[in-house]
Amino acid sequence: QVQLVESGGGSVQAGGSLRLSCVASGAAVSPYCMGWFRQAPGKAREWVASMDRERRTNYAESVKGRFTISQDNAENTLYLQMDSLKPEDTAIYSCAAATRVYVCSQSWAYNSWGQGTQVTVSS
Repeated sequence: QVQLVESGGGSVQAGGSLRLSCVASGAAVSPYCMGWFRQAPGKAREWVASMDRERRTNYAESVKGRFTISQDNAENTLYLQMDSLKPEDTAIYSCAAATRVYVCSQSWAYNSWGQGTQVTVSS
């Protein structure tokens, strides 16, 4: 089981930027995928971005061109750089690791989750 701890959330105005971090520990094997998900009040959890073990990245259409996922292997840290933020990006953001199934854009494939960090974007 991978332990994940997120940080970097906060409140910004529309058009601003935030960078989320997720420190991973305890992984016995390299995850197939590392991903970011978000959940807004009253809405279902939504996949935001992911990186597979080949370092290929993929993004939801709603964030493509504004968000960037990256990983620092030396620090076991996953990042999500969020630029040009919009009020509709407001949500709790969680990072996750998939170590059993090689599917990167579906929440059911992920078996380790962080506690989440709140991102609030005001207009």
